[in-house]
Amino acid sequence: MTYQADLFKGKRALVSGATQGIGAIIANHLAALGAQVTAIGLGNGDGTLDAAVEVKQADVTSAASVEAALAPIDRLDIVFNCAGIILRGAEHDLEVFEKVLAVNLTGTMRVCTAVRERLKASGGCIVNTASMLSFFGGGLVPGYAASKGGVAQLTKSLAIAYAADGIRVNAVAPGWIATPLTQALQDDPARAGPILARTPLGRWGTPDDVARAAVFLCTPAASFMTGVILPVDGGYMVT
Repeated sequence: MTYQADLFKGKRALVSGATQGIGAIIANHLAALGAQVTAIGLGNGDGTLDAAVEVKQADVTSAASVEAALAPIDRLDIVFNCAGIILRGAEHDLEVFEKVLAVNLTGTMRVCTAVRERLKASGGCIVNTASMLSFFGGGLVPGYAASKGGVAQLTKSLAIAYAADGIRVNAVAPGWIATPLTQALQDDPARAGPILARTPLGRWGTPDDVARAAVFLCTPAASFMTGVILPVDGGYMVT
């Protein structure tokens, strides 16, 4: 724990795409800091979520599903958008490409739109999940790279649009993070070697690395920050 233990006591948080992966770790961090947290996503999770986190089934590609999950929540202070998919080489198929954009980009916009009035009432904040590939293309991931580039520009646009409501909108851009989705890459020295050679800090990131940086954007220390795309990539993008 690197923050004051009761930092978010009395705060209400929503994390999409939080039944597993980085979203689940962010939800756990918020709960550990005193927030009342609802995690929404598909499936029952991978066992990562702490018992203190409320879990609701929701599909960010469906307005009705998102609204149903939000219906019992009358106020929000913090919203994280972590719902995302990556389908690699299949993304060159147009239907797959559109599916990736529907989850990663349109789903982010859908949640932001749905929570705006609740956040306006509290002067709350949104943190979206962009990616290192928001800045670089990826030959095997055209849908993922395009959608995450879209999330970066969406974040900047909503930061402007929502400022009058007192809502801050920022994003984190994770780099090479050690998760089950990247396990095959981690296990292949021929592919992992060049990544680590280019990363000044010389290691893979962890979900905790991303979560701590993301949580910072919700703290009082970041109260004069909006429209920021914060890289959490070990310096990969500056080399």
